[in-house]
Amino acid sequence: QVQLVESGGGLVQAGGSLRLSCAASGRTFSSYAMGWFRQAPGKERDFVSAITWSGRFTYYANSVKGRFTISRDNAKNTVYLQMNSLKPEDTAVYYCAADDTRVPGTSSGDYDYWGQGTQVTVSS
Repeated sequence: QVQLVESGGGLVQAGGSLRLSCAASGRTFSSYAMGWFRQAPGKERDFVSAITWSGRFTYYANSVKGRFTISRDNAKNTVYLQMNSLKPEDTAVYYCAADDTRVPGTSSGDYDYWGQGTQVTVSS
């Protein structure tokens, strides 16, 4: 079992930055691939980024490539999402998820555990 708690969301102006954190409980955090998804009102939950268990490989949706950076600190049981050059279309609830595999998927159905989400609002 893995419990996930996101933090770091908030209101920011377009062009600004935020860093989301996802703290995980459980001794086996380092064996999970981790992902970030987002869901805007009335829309499906979309893949944003993912990282392998070791942190060696990262994956990004085209819409955030070059602006967002995912990283993890297995000693702290935490995964991060650094978001730069934010746009109003990045506004959504952001979810952290754990995938019980070493190579992460890009579909929400691939993930086994989810956090409660954190709101990110980007004003124009």
